[in-house]
Amino acid sequence: MPEFNDGLAETETPDGSVVETDVLVIGSGPAGAAAALFLSELGVSNIMITKYRWTANTPRAHITNQRAMEIFRDMRIEDQVLADATPHELVGDTVFCTSIAGEEIGRIHTWGTRPDREADYQLASPCLTVDIPQTYLEPILVRNATERGTQTRFSTEYVALSQDEDGVTVDVRDRLTGQEYKIRAKYVIGADGARSKVASDIGLPFEGAMDIAGSMNITFKADISPYVNHRPSVLYWVIQPGSNVGGIGTGLVRMVRPWDEWLIVWGYDIADEPPTLDEAAATKIVRDLLGMPDLEPEITGYSLWGVNEMYATHLQRGRVFCAGDAVHRHPPSNGLGSNTSIQDSYNLAWKLAAVLQGYADPVLLDSYTAERAPVAERIVTRANTSAREFADLFDALGVAGLDGDAMAAALEERKANTPEGAAKRAALVRAMETKNYEFNAHGVELGQFYASSAILSDGTRPVQPAGKEDADLYHAASTSPGAHLPHAWVGDNVTKVATMDLAPYTRWTLITGVAGEAWEEAAAKVAADFGLPLEAVVIGPGRPITDLYFDWAKLCEVEESGALLVRPDKHIAWRAMALPGDPEAALREAVRQVLGRA
Repeated sequence: MPEFNDGLAETETPDGSVVETDVLVIGSGPAGAAAALFLSELGVSNIMITKYRWTANTPRAHITNQRAMEIFRDMRIEDQVLADATPHELVGDTVFCTSIAGEEIGRIHTWGTRPDREADYQLASPCLTVDIPQTYLEPILVRNATERGTQTRFSTEYVALSQDEDGVTVDVRDRLTGQEYKIRAKYVIGADGARSKVASDIGLPFEGAMDIAGSMNITFKADISPYVNHRPSVLYWVIQPGSNVGGIGTGLVRMVRPWDEWLIVWGYDIADEPPTLDEAAATKIVRDLLGMPDLEPEITGYSLWGVNEMYATHLQRGRVFCAGDAVHRHPPSNGLGSNTSIQDSYNLAWKLAAVLQGYADPVLLDSYTAERAPVAERIVTRANTSAREFADLFDALGVAGLDGDAMAAALEERKANTPEGAAKRAALVRAMETKNYEFNAHGVELGQFYASSAILSDGTRPVQPAGKEDADLYHAASTSPGAHLPHAWVGDNVTKVATMDLAPYTRWTLITGVAGEAWEEAAAKVAADFGLPLEAVVIGPGRPITDLYFDWAKLCEVEESGALLVRPDKHIAWRAMALPGDPEAALREAVRQVLGRA
């Protein structure tokens, strides 16, 4: 890790003191805390403020996919996350039922836990999907950011900002004392959630709508392990009268901690008056969805929230950038929210560091919108489509628009030895297959492909494998510029590492083979001339890193003498298919263009 200089200064002005820093991060959720951690890892002075007195007090985001886990691996906090997470093998038997204690309609292997999909997931990454509630993840991010140099300020509210050619002046308020003061930063990251004041204040353009449906959360404690530990899952979907109105589409019993801490999501019609929630009402909903009329749950909280379908088409204005829920607002379907938020910050932080440390032109920062705005649109679209696809399940069961006895009769009909029963069973098979687009959308989770000035395209794109042409369901590994560095296990006779481990966040990496060893000298010269943290890694026999299973030779898509220029965020910036006559000149020109250097 680079030596950290907190860079804080205080100067007296007629209006009081002004605190100065390189980057101010507004918000301490997954996007904000991750941004602070990444900046501190790169030695960039930063302050993180949040209006709250501590981190998240409700579980909220929880599914943590492979790409986010890779980032945690890169930050050396993977073990901390795994220690607090429900492991991969316990997240996948997603259940559909009439109640937890009642009749089961069916199950679906999710998050890559079916044997054939498990292979896809294991081949794609050194990390697997786990479940860690936001209440556990945020403290890990905040603690590590602060330990590495972030100046963290709780109970500190963003008020307003103004920017000029040299920086941003931000008015903040101490919520304990009411005192207002100013923070002067060279750049600002607004990670202040789905109703972002920062995004509003800088006038980011949005597509879509907020509050298109209503949902409520109820958190409670109750040990119901006899009903669930034989079918371990994060999600138990309940179809019964009253649960399929608005909101997430059907009643959901979500595991928070196995198997005694839970969260219920229950929809309501947002066109009507919001329901009144108290402990008695919450207890009734819990008992109904669990099918346990005598249960005495410990209700720990309840709240209402709106389902959104909105994304920003531009993520920055001048020196102010927005990330996370501030720019992509959607239901929790597909488990994309915190994962995408963390990836936003992972994309942005190294670019800010590159500019602040002087080896990249500020034009590099324009690539943030170019690369991440399409991701925001894709995940908002996918999450809302997945929520709507519950209609296929309701139609298959014949329960759409029904209530009470009529719904019970429709559910019963699927058991009948009649043409109608057979048709309903066949429709149910098709509807459950459609749910793969929510629960096994591996391509959506991993398939971010960038096109921007920070990528030197060679005109290629990842090619979907035969039989796996659906880019939402299946991830295609590729080294096409813009793609993410493919995963393979490499190392020596003692140590096994992933290819991503060869390209840490603190530098750029040039990967080549034994026949391309001339790239080592070229990389050293270009690094010195640009002041760029760049190192070459040669993979092959007789070198510190060897191709253990010969998988890298099949994945690299370049000749042994070729090279891949890997950015700190593990995306391929440029590639040479073979060793050119003057590798130093070729690399120098590639670096110059990617960094926006004249």
